[in-house]
Amino acid sequence: MSPLLGCVADDYTGGTDVAAAYRRSGLRTVLFFGTPPAETTLPPCDAVVIALKTRSIPPAEAITASRQAQDWLTAQGARRLYVKYCSTFDSTDQGNIGPVTDALVKASGANLTVVCPASPEHGRTLYQGHLFVGDRPLAESPMRHHPLTPMTDSDLVRVLSRQTPHPVALVPLQTVERGPAAVREALDDLAAQGVRHAVTDALTDGHLGTIARATTHLPVLTGAAGLARALAIDATGGTGGTGGIGGIGGIGGTGGTGEAMPELPPGPSVILAGSCSAATLEQVAHARDHMPAHHLRARDGALPEALTWLETHLGQESRVIVHTSAPPGRRSPAAAPFLERALAAVAARAAELGARRIVVAGGETSGAVVNALGVSGAVVGAEADRGVPWLLTTGRPPLALLLKSGNFGRPDLLLRATEAP
Repeated sequence: MSPLLGCVADDYTGGTDVAAAYRRSGLRTVLFFGTPPAETTLPPCDAVVIALKTRSIPPAEAITASRQAQDWLTAQGARRLYVKYCSTFDSTDQGNIGPVTDALVKASGANLTVVCPASPEHGRTLYQGHLFVGDRPLAESPMRHHPLTPMTDSDLVRVLSRQTPHPVALVPLQTVERGPAAVREALDDLAAQGVRHAVTDALTDGHLGTIARATTHLPVLTGAAGLARALAIDATGGTGGTGGIGGIGGIGGTGGTGEAMPELPPGPSVILAGSCSAATLEQVAHARDHMPAHHLRARDGALPEALTWLETHLGQESRVIVHTSAPPGRRSPAAAPFLERALAAVAARAAELGARRIVVAGGETSGAVVNALGVSGAVVGAEADRGVPWLLTTGRPPLALLLKSGNFGRPDLLLRATEAP
């Protein structure tokens, strides 16, 4: 059976987040890191997520990678495409949300798409086109200090208008609260006016459900995991529930099959934290109180020193943390590429030393680590926190990965992820 939904995510933690939302909503879901080879055979599934590492690369490269993923999903029979980006709309005035969305909408033959990064369960809401993080406008949240994509404007109509030559307009909350028919009428009116991007207000999961029901005619939709889950619930007839897992390369999962998820493999645990978000900084501080920790800084000799520290401590302890996370102003944005490569090298060495549970904080860091480990796909398992599922790799020996968006998770998430089951 062809998958109902295809998703292209702009980073690896975003891919795991939406895969967890699909699974939770009752869809058998397959997750790939990078676009699979053309000859890849899909197991029976309802949704396929391709997680890319395109959030912060040059726009032209992001468009090429995203279009390749779109073509692959279309070839597999995906009837609709979801473009997943962060619920804090991480981007710059050059992109990549606008340019990528423009390319995918054009390729689909559509004229208009919805833009809705609201995720109420994580405190992300849209009102009058302004994105809020909890009770604070985006531009007043810690995201204003992000080292790669500082968000200093909360008005998404204005933000997106700087990224695309096409018109951007708002579907206000008053329209959303009038129901799916009103939203559909508003979208049709905007399309007739030549609008390409319809930023859509949403304060609750109910609002997201309204948007999902109003957009069944659109082949490409965009947003965070909140709208993705609403689409999945709508696709399953509104049943929701705990969903199934699609296997990779013949590995099955749960959900209607009666087959249990494999347990997490035994072995040492390593935490690798690269995010500088407020949530991750709190989680790193909590973890450092309970296990050996090494702060990897961008300087000569830093990587050999970190590898030596790892080899010494991982042999003595069952869990350790290596982090580059630092408060705003304490880490130069120019250091980010080196620090990502360094944490990726630490991850590869940790796996060689026998680590079987690898916990990663930060989208860019997660992409670098997954690539260094050579992981191309995984079975999506239970969530350690909302939107943070365990992933079981399909290689041998198996690894359990937890890829955490910087802003996600409770303060003790990193510690809990390393505790023996």
